[in-house]
Amino acid sequence: MKRQTLILLVCLLSLPVMAQQVDRSLLIKPERTNYTETSTYKDVMDFTKAVIKDSKYVSQISMGTSLEGKDIPVFVLANPKIETAAQAKASGKPIIYIQGNIHSGEVEGKEVVQILMRDILMGDKSYLLDNQIILFVPIYNTDSNDKMEAGRRPSQEGSPIETGIRSNSQGWDLNRDGMKLETIESRGLIQNIIVPWDPTLFVDLHTTNGTWHGYSVTWAPSYHTAGEKAPYDFTWDKILPEVTEKALEKHDVHLGPYGYYYTRREGWPIKSIYTYNHHPRYLVNQFGLRNRMAILSEAFAHERLYQRINSTYAFVSEILEFTNKNGDEMLEINAKAEQDAINLVKEQGGKIQKGVRFEMVALDEPVPAYRTYNHMETTNERGQKSFLRKPEIIELKDIVNHSAFEATKTATLPKGYIIPKEFANIAEHLKRHGVQVTELTNNKRASGEVFTATNLERANRPFEKHKMATIEGSYAAANKRFGKGDFWVDMAQPLANLIFYLLEPESDDGLVNWNFFDEHFDSNGIAEKPVDYPIFKYFEIK
Repeated sequence: MKRQTLILLVCLLSLPVMAQQVDRSLLIKPERTNYTETSTYKDVMDFTKAVIKDSKYVSQISMGTSLEGKDIPVFVLANPKIETAAQAKASGKPIIYIQGNIHSGEVEGKEVVQILMRDILMGDKSYLLDNQIILFVPIYNTDSNDKMEAGRRPSQEGSPIETGIRSNSQGWDLNRDGMKLETIESRGLIQNIIVPWDPTLFVDLHTTNGTWHGYSVTWAPSYHTAGEKAPYDFTWDKILPEVTEKALEKHDVHLGPYGYYYTRREGWPIKSIYTYNHHPRYLVNQFGLRNRMAILSEAFAHERLYQRINSTYAFVSEILEFTNKNGDEMLEINAKAEQDAINLVKEQGGKIQKGVRFEMVALDEPVPAYRTYNHMETTNERGQKSFLRKPEIIELKDIVNHSAFEATKTATLPKGYIIPKEFANIAEHLKRHGVQVTELTNNKRASGEVFTATNLERANRPFEKHKMATIEGSYAAANKRFGKGDFWVDMAQPLANLIFYLLEPESDDGLVNWNFFDEHFDSNGIAEKPVDYPIFKYFEIK
């Protein structure tokens, strides 16, 4: 190197780092408050208005209007600009949906979506629109976001000081509503966004509730094993490993598998971790039944807000890096999974069994090096053994990962279902999910099975305002005639697996489970005698 060049380089390196001048309207609320406050609804709307102003890459659409009259905005980022679902489909590009604020106390997803919008539209990440369309939803739970108080999220240790509440303004948990669709937000999401736009990948941003693992973010794929397996396999084997590697390499952020552990059960060191359950009431899991990919993001609750924003940003930005490079392959995998679901009905309907109830089991491969805070053993004031957290992070070897599910109950996959016209509400519910339902205009003869219920048990305590129902009974072969006004659901369609899980009476997250048929069973005397389930499962129809 020449002496003059060396002198210039030394001088440049010795210059002080200058503070970047930023328009205050382009700062999110945490940035303006030293990360002590989170964005209100107005903050989000003001910020997004400023950041999309005059942009040629963004259009704003609406998911719907909340109970309290707030618009639920969806920002469509694309190059060239896209304004409708039809335009998006015509582009042939993958559509990536990223959502924050499903639980209003879990705030960093909301903030990260805003920052990413700024970086893509006004910063150095516009290239992320080269090969994909991104749907950003910063503030899904609009109403409850502003119902802020201190102490709502004790595991977040006052960072930020105040947060909103978990449930929506109707009193429901939006991440338990995927099957029953009782909330305004869930109906708007499915009917106005998911069905018409059909995202290739769905990403839902959360914060954990307190396990002291050693990761800044933990992740999970769509777990539902009643769906086609290929989208799950690609998410688990390709997306998550690469994103995890890149987050560490480029951002120095440790990502790892989602899971709780229990020192009271196993002592220390722990031997196992356990994921959340498989139910498609959780939005991420439902996408497995829709033949699509999905990722759950859980920021580490015990880190400060600025750290959680940083780690969630690393995770989501690396997901978008991956999808921008690999979106075409993802589209192909999803399309094949969809066709496989249809072909299975056509070729094996009436012949094979599929799971309707599941239990959690261990994966074949353990986690080779699991990061966690260390613990020490002590005895409490009652003389009981307990374990207290130490300050250092360690790695435990070969931790068993309970992140798989096996069927404990199966049912025959049919060619389709017939819904009597008296149950038009069930047909309408299926349509809300995007299911193709045909109203009969002439007679049909069907052979298949009738399920006869011998017992219906309801939980003693309500869950999401429902006393969850569990049915017992059996199927028997039958032939039936149906006529004008009844509803025909041919299973040879893209949402075959979702239909099956909704309508099978013994499903552990279906419509029977959510009390949709309670009135039918009660009025027909289920407490005293067997009662037929009114939805007919057919194997042949003429």
